[in-house]
This record gives sequence, structure tokens and C-alpha cells, in this order.
Amino acid sequence: MLFRKKLRRDQVLKFLATQPVCTVAMEACASSHCWAREIARLGHEARLIAPDYVKPFVKRQKNDAADAEAICEAAQRPTMRHPFIK
Repeated sequence: MLFRKKLRRDQVLKFLATQPVCTVAMEACASSHCWAREIARLGHEARLIAPDYVKPFVKRQKNDAADAEAICEAAQRPTMRHPFIK
């Protein structure tokens, strides 16, 4: 994990545009494929992880910070299955 930064929805792409190319992991949901395509257009590698694969890594109550930490942990697992959006 490189950042612990809280961003509003309209700030995400602006922030990622200023960063060097990296892997961006997200929990899959209805809008995540659209977000992943936009992030991939910026040159980053987008990974979508199914919520069922993220849930075992949540250590405490469900909130944005705990979910982000769980997604980061799940994305680092070498056997984790997740599609790459390019």
C-alpha cells in the first residue's frame, strides 16, 4: 500500500493521473468495470477482485478504511484470481 488518502469520487482520476504507473485494485461492483477502464486509460493496471474474495480479509467492522485494507491484502496474494483491465 502506497497511500492512505481519502478521495472524493471526482478526485480519483485527477489523483491517479499524477501518479507513476502502478497497480490499482478495486472490489468488483456495478460501476467498477467503468472505473477500471478509465484507470487503465491512464496507463495503470486495474485489478478487480470479487467481494467474496475480499470478505475474509476484513479484520474489523465494515467501513471504507477496513474495506480498502482488505482489498490491498487480497490483491497481494499470489493465488488470488482477478481479471486485469487493460
